[in-house]
Amino acid sequence: MNNYISLILGVFVIFFSSCTSNKREGEPRILVFSKTMGYKHASIPMGLQAIQKLGVENNFLVDTTKNAEVFNDDELKKYSAIVFLSTTGNILDAKQEAAFERYIQAGGGFVGVHAATDTEYDWGWYGKLVGAYFDSHPAGTPEADFIIKDNTFAATNMFADSVWHRADELYNFKKINPEVKVLMTVDEKTYRGGKNGEHHPMSWYHKYDGGRAFYTALGHTDESFSEELYLKHLLGGIKYAIGKNEILDYTKAATQIPPDSDRFTKVPLKFGEFFEPTEMAILPNNDILISQRRGEIMLYKDSTQELSQVGLLDVYHKTLNTPDVNAEEGLMGLQKDPDFEKNHWIYVYYSPTGDKWVNRLSRFKFENDVFDMATEQIILEVDSQREICCHTAGSIAFGPDNMLYLSTGDNSTPFNEKGAKYTNKGYAPLNDLPGKEQYDARRSSGNTNDLRGKILRIIVNEDGSYSIPEGNLFPKGTPKTRPEIFTMGHRNPYRISVDPKKGYVYWGDVGPDARIDSMETRGPKGYDEMNQAREAGNFGWPLFVADNKPYRSYDYATGESGDAFDPDKPINNSKNNTGLRELPKAMPAYGFYPYVASQEFPQTGTGGRNAMAGPVYYSDLYNGPNALPAYYDGKVLVYDWIRGWMMAVTLFPNGEFNKMEPFADQIKVNNLIDMEVGPDGRVYLLEYGSGWFSKNDDSSLSYIEYNGGNRPPVVGNFTVDKTSGKLPLTITANVEASDREEDTMTYVWDLGNGETKETTNPEITYTYENEGDYFISATVVDNKEASVKSEAINIVVGNSRPEVAIDISGGITTFKPGMAVDYKVSVKDPDGSAIDENNIFVSVDYLEGMDEASLSLGHQEVSAAVTGKALTLALDCKTCHKEKEKSVGPMYRDIAEKYKNDKKGLSYLQGKIISGGSGVWGEVTMPAHPNLTKDESRQIGLYIQSLVSTAVKKKSLPAVGTIMPNPAKGTTVMVITASYTDQGGNNVKPLTGSKSVVLQMDGDPDNTGTK
Repeated sequence: MNNYISLILGVFVIFFSSCTSNKREGEPRILVFSKTMGYKHASIPMGLQAIQKLGVENNFLVDTTKNAEVFNDDELKKYSAIVFLSTTGNILDAKQEAAFERYIQAGGGFVGVHAATDTEYDWGWYGKLVGAYFDSHPAGTPEADFIIKDNTFAATNMFADSVWHRADELYNFKKINPEVKVLMTVDEKTYRGGKNGEHHPMSWYHKYDGGRAFYTALGHTDESFSEELYLKHLLGGIKYAIGKNEILDYTKAATQIPPDSDRFTKVPLKFGEFFEPTEMAILPNNDILISQRRGEIMLYKDSTQELSQVGLLDVYHKTLNTPDVNAEEGLMGLQKDPDFEKNHWIYVYYSPTGDKWVNRLSRFKFENDVFDMATEQIILEVDSQREICCHTAGSIAFGPDNMLYLSTGDNSTPFNEKGAKYTNKGYAPLNDLPGKEQYDARRSSGNTNDLRGKILRIIVNEDGSYSIPEGNLFPKGTPKTRPEIFTMGHRNPYRISVDPKKGYVYWGDVGPDARIDSMETRGPKGYDEMNQAREAGNFGWPLFVADNKPYRSYDYATGESGDAFDPDKPINNSKNNTGLRELPKAMPAYGFYPYVASQEFPQTGTGGRNAMAGPVYYSDLYNGPNALPAYYDGKVLVYDWIRGWMMAVTLFPNGEFNKMEPFADQIKVNNLIDMEVGPDGRVYLLEYGSGWFSKNDDSSLSYIEYNGGNRPPVVGNFTVDKTSGKLPLTITANVEASDREEDTMTYVWDLGNGETKETTNPEITYTYENEGDYFISATVVDNKEASVKSEAINIVVGNSRPEVAIDISGGITTFKPGMAVDYKVSVKDPDGSAIDENNIFVSVDYLEGMDEASLSLGHQEVSAAVTGKALTLALDCKTCHKEKEKSVGPMYRDIAEKYKNDKKGLSYLQGKIISGGSGVWGEVTMPAHPNLTKDESRQIGLYIQSLVSTAVKKKSLPAVGTIMPNPAKGTTVMVITASYTDQGGNNVKPLTGSKSVVLQMDGDPDNTGTK
């Protein structure tokens, strides 16, 4: 019997132990996080003190921080609950967001206090966790009745009555999570300014994504944190979030940590060789076809890395009879057929020349690197009004079902009509007066019977005709509609993509220009949109923008404003409308941002806007080592042409927007106009370059390389203690480097004279025994043989840099306009060489402030020619060229004359000086000078150009003299700069020493004559 009882007790102990084994040891620990990136609540310090006191009284430990770096797995797993105490704005980066998601998924708890709902608006997961987002609040802290809806919960079980009357800042909410369990509401009849109606929640709780969350909107005032009932309310929420104080189970965490941004690099393929590129198609063999707006079709050959033109379409790309108007038509889009390997079809969308005003979708055969113009099959034509600006769109994409999608722009003028009294002013173009059609986007985007301002979806048949798939916006045969329309209500959906698995369509829509809201007269300011269509729909333009912000009807004859349009029942009553009057309800954009900072999407930045859609990535669709990691599976890559960012958008499983984070943000792009994924999984980038309607030196084709393994070391700084001096010259070089995997490193020093040395120390001392011009660098190698090379530093052996001094009489540090400043420049040559006073250059500049970067820039431009002349006399250039006499090579004056009107003459001369060459002036070969820096080659080029320059040359002030200060209005700093260039030596280049003295204005900074 005793054995039986012992057995039962043993089983009970084992069972009990197994039930409690997940409990943490010791008291629960919580973290109170109070970082703010927006409004900072004055009550935060009182809140911190109150929660710490609650911890002491209720046996839980409290840590406090504003440092978001604690949001990582190792730190967060210490805590049973995290409290966001009146946080505001975007307070976590992408990695920190992922760590917090993992914390909740592992079973963590969350408490949001007051402004926690005024936080992370572009992170949908957080919005669902906290339960809602702040929308607005009435002024002050009005008194109101709070209605207790559930008094069985720990945060409300202290209330005997169902009404709690108190004062606080009363939030109105948007995007309320319907899954939360409401504990308390506020009675909007007891105060003014409520906007959530009869059910206005103010506190709630719920289980979410594996964890627990509690939120209270109360806690704005200092008094809240000494109020007994409020503290009990808050304590109950904290206890709920702590739960059973169990050890977190990170095996349940599904969110991945994003890869480090330094794992991405841009690999250039072609740079500066494109003239207005628009779209690219990556072929199965990794060759790339690129369309250019003026009609060229370019081919980049992967095997040879060569770029050539393989086709030319005769396109309308500039206005013929309308000066000062930029037409945007031309060759706008290009894409390969999904079965290209079998049928070799390439699709293009272009504007054929001639009297027929259309934009045309055609396909051509491309086989054996031949773009066969004779094989054209015209598929579809879109009527277009020409001789106006703007908005063509023109992107082509295929879905997983091989249906073709084509984007078209609204073909409307967004600018004010010259001479008209009532104009668009950057708002929606709604002018339907006779003859003003170009100012009315209701004739195109809002017209169900027009193909402009749409995304079309068709099935291309074998013979080049097309049929209409099921599920487009208007069934075939519907009066006053076009069945090709999949989505309508677009302004300029310039780049589109289709999810290769789900078939969702993505695009960026370039928005209007209004800078401010005018909701009572015209409508909202301009926004760019990021859009998704999971099914056919109307996306609102020109009646709505962003998340269905409505414009108002407007009479361009009288300037009178009408009603705001209704997104649930949009009406197109334009005289130019040939389609349905009653339009499908408007669909909001999932992302949108104006010129200024966006509360909803703060990561988008500020400035000009050009939203674009890139591909949806799935690593399992591609072969090869260059695919992105699985972290990006299902994410939408988006980018902005002007702002230069690339982002990865994460969606919820139902396709709704969750969050957006920087993608490869260490990569700089120059007006990225297309982004595609190749068959090898690489993300390819096509960059238009920084100038409109031009061939840009920074246009390029490249791809993003992802390194998921060992990364090379990083060089932080490379220094040499002496960069010039007499023989023998002993220098000490030092390189600061780190390894991201903390591998051991070795250092290989290239001393520039044919010698290399390897050390395990990041420092080397070396003596140069021969005069010359050397470049020293260090290559840092980790123990896995990944390496990085430092910049090279120029060492001149056999010549010392001159030392220049400026003495200001009286040692003064200030100046006054009209009061003399006496100065003296002295030069010392450490090598003992005689000083040539002709090579002393002295100047005075007046600046607005003490910005060191701008000191004596004008002086440098003027003295560069002096330095350049000394360089040419010291180097081997003098053996072939003379300034004004014939020699083996041309005289410098003739060279200057040849290139004096060439805008690129200086850069050409620099290239010839460094690289050498022959054939321009005869058969004599010009030797290369690879050791010259770009600045030195520039100085030589400026010297040559100065020989025929007609510009008024700035003369040097004397080495000893008096300056009578005469600053321009608004300048407060006088800079006296002196430089001296020595003569160099036998094939040892000359060196320049310089010195600047800065004097601050004493007295009236605006030069008004008063103090």
